[in-house]
Amino acid sequence: MSDFLIDEELLAAIDMGSNSFHLAIARVDHGEVKKVVSMSEKVQLAAGLDENNYLSEAAQQRGLACLSRFVGRLGAVPSHRLRIVATNALRQAENGDEFIQKAAEILPKPIEIIAGREEARLIYLGVSHTMVNGERRLVIDIGGGSTEFIIGEKFEPIHTESLQMGCVAYTKAFFPMGDISSKAFDKAVVAARKELAAIASTYKVAGWDAVVGSSGTIKACRQILVNMGLSDEQQNLTAYGLQKLKERLLKFQHVSEIDFEGLKDDRRAVLPAGLAILYAIFDVLKIETLSYSDGALREGVMYDLLGRFRHEDIRDRSVQAMMGRYGADPKQAERVVLTVQQLFEQVAEQLHLTAEDADLLRRAAYLHEIGLAISHGGYHRHGAYLLQHSDVPGFSQIDQNHLAHLVGHHRRKLRQDALLDVQKVGAKKLIYLCLLLRLAVLLNNSRSDTALPTFALQVKNEQSWQLTIFDDVKQYPLLIADLHDEQIQFKHWQIDLQIQSSQFVDES
Repeated sequence: MSDFLIDEELLAAIDMGSNSFHLAIARVDHGEVKKVVSMSEKVQLAAGLDENNYLSEAAQQRGLACLSRFVGRLGAVPSHRLRIVATNALRQAENGDEFIQKAAEILPKPIEIIAGREEARLIYLGVSHTMVNGERRLVIDIGGGSTEFIIGEKFEPIHTESLQMGCVAYTKAFFPMGDISSKAFDKAVVAARKELAAIASTYKVAGWDAVVGSSGTIKACRQILVNMGLSDEQQNLTAYGLQKLKERLLKFQHVSEIDFEGLKDDRRAVLPAGLAILYAIFDVLKIETLSYSDGALREGVMYDLLGRFRHEDIRDRSVQAMMGRYGADPKQAERVVLTVQQLFEQVAEQLHLTAEDADLLRRAAYLHEIGLAISHGGYHRHGAYLLQHSDVPGFSQIDQNHLAHLVGHHRRKLRQDALLDVQKVGAKKLIYLCLLLRLAVLLNNSRSDTALPTFALQVKNEQSWQLTIFDDVKQYPLLIADLHDEQIQFKHWQIDLQIQSSQFVDES
C-alpha cells in the first residue's frame, strides 16, 4: 500500500447514519477532498429498533439493499482508500453484530462502529474544511438517533459531545402515527431540553463566535425558511425564522399534509421531531443565527483517511496522549515497540498479516502498561478496561476492542476460553498479534537498555512457531526460564512454541 496519496487519486466514505446512508467518492486535489460522486438513501435504520433495541429484519434488509447499491459505485476505489462508518443506530442495536456479519458479505471492507464523540470529531473535521475562517465555532449535527455538538477552532475540536436525541428516534417517541399537535411538539422540546442540560453550562462557558449546522434536518429547515423569505441576508437560519416555522408547522394535523416548498418527500415524516430538537437547541444555548455547511460526517471521514496516508494520523496522537495521561513509561514502551516490530516483520508473510495489523500491534505495544496507573496487580486487565471504555479519538469501537484484547492478554495466563473470545472478535490474526506482543514484552522483561540477544522467529506452520536465540543462552538464564514458562501459555492457545539456540535444541 502506498504511504501517500497523489492528486487525482480516489477516496471514498460510506456513512451509515440512523436516518440516511450516504456514499461519497472524492478526488484529492492539492490537499483538498473534492467530491465526484454523492449518493444518499433514507434507510431509517433507527426506525427498525424495537423497545429492546433489536434491529428488525426489515430494517436490516433496507440497509443491506442500500449497501449493495453503493458497492456498485465503488469499482474504481481500492479498499484501502475506503472507510465505512456506522453511528447511533448500530451503537444501540443489541443484534448489531448480526447485521455487520451480513454486510461483510457485501462490502469490500469491515464496518467501523464509531462512538458518539468520535462521530462528533469527524463531523467537525468535515465542517471545518468547508469554512473559510478560523474563528471559534459551535457545530451542531442533528442525526436520526443522536445529535452531535462540537466547539472548535480551525481544524481542532475543543469540546465534543453526542446526545441521545435524533429526528428518527423522536419521531417514534412523540409522533409515532404522524399526527402533529402542540402537545406532542412541546413534549419533544422538553425531552430535548433535558438532554441539553448535560452540556449547556460547559458549552456556554466555553463560548463561540459562530454557529454552524450540518446534515439533513438543519439543511431542510434552512431551505424552507429561505423559500419562505424568513432567513437573513446570508440565508442563515435565525431564531425568529425558527419560531415562525414552528407556528406554521403546527397548523398541519398530520405529516402527510406538510407541503413546504423545497422539502423532500422523504424528509416530511421526520420534520416535526427534527424541528423540535432544533427549537430546543436554539432556546437552551441562546442561539440567534446559524449558518449551514455541506461538510458532514462522510467528508470528515475522508479527510481523516487522507491524514492517515500523510502520516498525520489522529490515532497516533491519541496513543501518545493516553500514554501521557496514565504515566506509561515511554522508554519501556519504545523497547517493546522495536522488538514487536522486529518479530512482526519476521512472520508477517507466513501469517498473512498486513500493514494495518502492524499499526494495531505497534499502538498496543505503546499502550500495554497504561493500566499501571490504576494498580500493579492485574494491570493488563486495567489497561484493557481503559481501552474498551475510553473515548479515544480516531478509533472505532472495533479498533478499541482489538487493542483491549491485545493489552489484556499481553501477560499472565492465557485461558483456553479466552481464545474463543479473541477469535470471535478478530479471527486468527488477533490471536497471532496477541502472541507476538507477549513475546516482545517477555523479551524486554529486564527493562534494560542493554542489547537483547539476537533472535529470529519462524513460523513452521500455523500451529508451530520456533524462536531461535543466537547468542550464548548462559548470559540470559531468566529470559530462557521465562520462555519455557511461556511455552505452556502458547499451548493453551493451540500454538507449539519451540525454543532453540546454538547451544541446545528445545525438546519440549
